[in-house]
Amino acid sequence: MDKAMTKYIAKRLAISLITLFVIIIVLFVMIRSLPGTPFNSERMTDAQLAAANAKYGFDQPLLVQFVMYLKDMVTGDFGISFTLYKNVSVASLVGNAAKISFIYGIAACIFGTLVGMLLGVIAALKKNTIWDTITTTISVLGVSIPSFVFALLMVMIFAYELKILPLQYSNRNPFFSSILPVLALSMSVIANVARFTRTEMISVLNSDYITLAKAKGLDGRTLILKHALRNGLIPVITILGPILVNLMTGTMVVEQICGVPGLGKLLINGISANDYDIVLACAFLYAVMYIVIVFVIDVSYGLIDPRIRLGRG
Repeated sequence: MDKAMTKYIAKRLAISLITLFVIIIVLFVMIRSLPGTPFNSERMTDAQLAAANAKYGFDQPLLVQFVMYLKDMVTGDFGISFTLYKNVSVASLVGNAAKISFIYGIAACIFGTLVGMLLGVIAALKKNTIWDTITTTISVLGVSIPSFVFALLMVMIFAYELKILPLQYSNRNPFFSSILPVLALSMSVIANVARFTRTEMISVLNSDYITLAKAKGLDGRTLILKHALRNGLIPVITILGPILVNLMTGTMVVEQICGVPGLGKLLINGISANDYDIVLACAFLYAVMYIVIVFVIDVSYGLIDPRIRLGRG
């Protein structure tokens, strides 16, 4: 690795860490500024409420609370649940929920990418035919309609009306319980990948080297798989990073609709219950995932294109 690349990675890492620190400050101030406290029980007297606030440091100045939280967070202690799961470690709650959300996001990304590529290639090869129109229509719908709307429609059709899939997530049957949410999340991936694949494949198929390969008598299968598809997918790979980010951060409502015990559902329940530490840990983890993926994309660009890492700006 040359000096320019090392400097580029160090700069991007520094920017990521600074951004993450600023996000922690903003999240902490916003969450601690919410009206009410985690101890909103009407049964608690003023003395009991004051004792609970003193026990967990909520009676301290905001700066002192932030420093205390930051020290604990560095050691992996994200506090405990005050309301939803009495005195249960937030780190374990968030860890278990994040595993499910991560699996769903990866599954939706893989499935959506494969289907989107297939539709895009078909649309490019069958340009200006009914197949091209169908693919374009699917792409427009997938981009225009939010994932949670697809989730509601599929739950209503396949779970409520036809009763061929579970209505809510079940630990006894996790595979079939995962079909509806994964399909709902993959719709935007299918739409975006199909659009980009179609556009790039049409451009590649009209290029000079493809014309030359055809003139040499190369069979259609080899032409498409080894030449056109390989070059046409480079821009498609570029958009997978932002797509994965959107999947990771866009599962909240879908998880709530399908009853999936993932990170999104935990965050929404934490907000509803005013459970400070759960909300802060979930939001922080979303920020970390976003920043890590963007960092990997930036470094990948630097490795692929030397002009990026050598550029001033």
